Amino acid sequence: MNKIHFESTVLPHIGKTAKFAGFCFNDTFHKNSIDLSKDQWLILKKLHDSDGLVQNELAFITERSKTALTRMITTIEKKGYVNRVHSKSDKRLNYIFLTDEGKSVFKKSLPVLKNLVKNLQMGIDQEDLIKTIEVLNKIQKNISKLHNNHNK
Repeated sequence: MNKIHFESTVLPHIGKTAKFAGFCFNDTFHKNSIDLSKDQWLILKKLHDSDGLVQNELAFITERSKTALTRMITTIEKKGYVNRVHSKSDKRLNYIFLTDEGKSVFKKSLPVLKNLVKNLQMGIDQEDLIKTIEVLNKIQKNISKLHNNHNK
């Protein structure tokens, strides 16, 4: 009989690790009085790297639906971390910019995140980290191929 032993595949381990890491990320930020979720932080990071992105481009870069990103932008805009600026030439376009407060909270988050990463990777040697990243990248490529084949 062709029985699959799901627990001996990578899927449950990837899912559980991602869930725990997200919880740990959010909990660590909360304990350090940083008013950001993991997903909100990712948006601030992308804007820190390239401020003034078009909202649709930001959705693509962060791999979020336009609707989900709009909700997130609204939330962090209410917190005062970003500004949405309508294009003068094309009213359908919104440019997203970090505010001074957004830059400040992002800067405050960096040492906290660095410490979190250090703790999460404790006891794992550099070779294992590199190999793990390589394997995860291969899995992501396989998922992309499968996804693209299903959408044809």
